[in-house]
Amino acid sequence: MVTKQYTGSPEDADLRRADSLAREIFSDVANKWAFLIIEALGEGTLRFSELRDEVEGVSHKMLTQNLRMLERYGLVKREVHPTVPPRVEYTLTEPGQALRATVDGMCGWTHQYLGHIEAARRRFDA
Repeated sequence: MVTKQYTGSPEDADLRRADSLAREIFSDVANKWAFLIIEALGEGTLRFSELRDEVEGVSHKMLTQNLRMLERYGLVKREVHPTVPPRVEYTLTEPGQALRATVDGMCGWTHQYLGHIEAARRRFDA
C-alpha cells in the first residue's frame, strides 16, 4: 500500500485530485462501518465486544479492520489494560469527536429524508 504524504500545499488537500491524501482519507473514513463505529464511540469508551454489540451486523474482521484504520488516522485511541485476559478499550480522540459532529449530521439527514428517499426508490424501481 502506498501512503500519500501531505506536503502542505492546497492541491494535496483537494478531494478532486486522484493523488490527493485528502481523497485517500475520505475514501477510508467514509464507509458505513466507520460511520457507525464513530457514532457508537461518541457515547463514550467501549470494549471490542461492546462495540460489536452496538454496531449490529458488523463482523469481527470488519470491526477489527475499521478500528485499525481509525486508529491509524488518529481518530480512535486504543488502550490496552494489563490484565489477564487483556482488556482493550476504544475511545474517540479529539479529531474523532470533531468527525462525529459530521457523522451526526449525516444521521440526522438520513432520518429527515428517509421517507423521501424510500418514495424515490419505489418510483425509480417501478
